[in-house]
Amino acid sequence: MRGNDAVNSKISSRFATLGAAAVLVLATGCGGQDEGDSSGDGESVSGEVVADGSSTVGPLTSAAGELFKEEQSGVNVSVATSGTGGGFEKFCQGDTDISNASRPIDDADEVPICEENGVDYVELQVANDALTVVVSAENDFVDCLTVDELNTMWAPESEGEITTWSQVNPDFPDEPLELFGAGTDSGTFQYFTEAVNGEEDASRSDYNATEDDNVTVQGVAGSEYALGYFGYTFYEQNADQLKAVAIDGGDGCVEPSPETSADGSYTPLSRPLFIYVSTTAYTDKPQVKAFIDYYVGNDAEIAEIAKFIPLSDDQRSSLEDAASTLSSGS
Repeated sequence: MRGNDAVNSKISSRFATLGAAAVLVLATGCGGQDEGDSSGDGESVSGEVVADGSSTVGPLTSAAGELFKEEQSGVNVSVATSGTGGGFEKFCQGDTDISNASRPIDDADEVPICEENGVDYVELQVANDALTVVVSAENDFVDCLTVDELNTMWAPESEGEITTWSQVNPDFPDEPLELFGAGTDSGTFQYFTEAVNGEEDASRSDYNATEDDNVTVQGVAGSEYALGYFGYTFYEQNADQLKAVAIDGGDGCVEPSPETSADGSYTPLSRPLFIYVSTTAYTDKPQVKAFIDYYVGNDAEIAEIAKFIPLSDDQRSSLEDAASTLSSGS
C-alpha cells in the first residue's frame, strides 16, 4: 500500500518545476469564482477532506488540494493510495469523502456494498491517462510491442512458462524476462489486464507486484531485461531512466502521449480517470463542497499543471453535467 509520503513525494516533484506565478494565477483566478471565495458563499471554510484510492489519480487530487489550500488555508485534503479497489472498499463503508479511481466502480461487487451502506455518490471523470509500458533506457532491442506480445508476457498460462524475451519474440535476446506491475487491488492492474488478457483478473502472478510506482521505476531502470507499466505522467517524471514502448493495437505502433490518448489512437491502453464523490459529504461538509467545486471549476488547469492529460471538450461538458447533479442536491 502506498501512503501519503509516496503521494507527497510525487506531488513535490511535480510542483518543483512550477513557477510560483503559475500556481498563484490558478489558485486565485480560475473557475469563475471570486478571489478567496472557493466556498461559493463568500465565507472561509475549514476541516478535513478525506480521499483514498488509485495511486494514479491520487497525485491529481493531491495537486488540486495543494492549489485549493492557497484559497482555503483551513482545509486539509488528505490523500491515501490503497489502490482503486481498496479505495472503493473504504468509500462504500462511508469512511472517505472521495474515492480516486482509475476504473469505473464495479457494478457486481462494489455498487451493492455502497447501496447496502446508504452511500450515494456521483462519478466525475477528471482526466485521461495513457497507461504506459516501460523498459530501461538502456534497452536497445524493444521499441514497440503488439498486444499479442504483451498477452504472451502476461497471460495466466504464461506463469512459469514464458521466462525469456526470446519466447515472446524470436528476434529478442534469450535473456530472462523480468516483469514489474501493479498489485491486484489496483485499478491500473485491472485495466491493463483486461486490455491485454481480456479479463481484469486474468494475469500471471509470478511478477514483481507493487502499489508503489517508484518500486517499478527502480526495478525496470535497473535492468535492461525488465519491463513494467504505470500511468503516463509517472513515466514522464522518470523519462531519463526509462523508455516508453510504443503499442501496436492493430493499426501500427503508436507511442503514448497526451495527443494519442485524447484522439483514441493509443489503443487499447488509453483510459479515463475518475473521482467518486459522496453526495452526503458534499451536502453536509462545506469543506468538501468547496473543494469539489474548485476541483471541477479548475480541472483543466489542475491537470495541466500536475502534468496529467486534460479532458476533451466533450468530456469537460460531461464533467460539468455530472457535477451539476451534486449541486442540485446540496
